[in-house]
Amino acid sequence: MRNSILALCAMGMLAGCGTITRGSSEEVAINAKPEGTKIATSTGEQCETSCVLDVPRKQEFTVTASKAGYQTEVVEVRTKVSGGGATSMAGNVLIGGVVGVGIDAANGSMLDHYPNPVNIELEPDGVPQIPVVTEPGETTASSQVPTS
Repeated sequence: MRNSILALCAMGMLAGCGTITRGSSEEVAINAKPEGTKIATSTGEQCETSCVLDVPRKQEFTVTASKAGYQTEVVEVRTKVSGGGATSMAGNVLIGGVVGVGIDAANGSMLDHYPNPVNIELEPDGVPQIPVVTEPGETTASSQVPTS
């Protein structure tokens, strides 16, 4: 009986392995040019030029960068299962069992944000925007000086 209780306690400690090793939040760095660019996120946080935000791993959000005389740019920050998150999930399957998998899935500890860091360079007003493919199936606005 005593060994059964100890075994259950050990399994409980190992459950949620990704939560223990990676945490349920992640720092996302945001860098913008030129100096003085105002940064606002859909999570309600604001800063100027650059900042590091502590964001729950499962929360996707948008970053809006703006400055007078420049085109506003919006970047969507998404989440995806990372290599470290997949490893933690595999550890749960082998050691932590269903409880660990459930905990990590519920709090998103197996996810990472991308892009991270978020690098934004605003273009002056009047420079046309063209879509740029960043990953298959995704586009972001970018500018390019037209060549005549």
